[in-house]
Amino acid sequence: MRLPLIPPSELTPEQKPLYDDMRKGIASNFNAFKVEREDGALMGPWNPWLHEPQIGKAIWDLTLAMTANATLPDNVRQIAILVVGASYDAAYELYAHVAVAERAGMSAERLAALVANLKPVDLSKEENVAFDFAYKLSRGGTLPEPLYRLAIATFGQHGTNELIYLVGLYALVSTTLNGFNVPVPERE
Repeated sequence: MRLPLIPPSELTPEQKPLYDDMRKGIASNFNAFKVEREDGALMGPWNPWLHEPQIGKAIWDLTLAMTANATLPDNVRQIAILVVGASYDAAYELYAHVAVAERAGMSAERLAALVANLKPVDLSKEENVAFDFAYKLSRGGTLPEPLYRLAIATFGQHGTNELIYLVGLYALVSTTLNGFNVPVPERE
């Protein structure tokens, strides 16, 4: 880990409101995995965001907006997020969203394929489109027109837009985690 965790007692006046907002949002949206040390210091991408509160707040606001305004089914979102995490080999991202997917009942076989950067054999039509879409976008270059049109036919324009933003957000999260070498907490 390249940035020390910040205990609540050591937060600056600029960091404290962001910390409070993140803890509130984490409690309601990101509670399937370990995000906090015993002393209240935030782990995962939240710690680097706290170190740069002006930038961290903007990323956190985007994260909240993507969560609050989600219209894609959660299984589709989790497929896309796990594809991005696997593409970036972002350990904490995979740890966190495997926990979310497990809680939602995703099979061990499917999770094993996703984290190995492989396409599971049991995807629904919607999940298949989300996998291909996220897989291509997370490897760079322009999304091929047939895949874009298939996403529009499957999710509509709004859902396709959401999928693009979701892949971009989790690419940013994964880059943050990898850049700061954020470790995975022990699983219980």
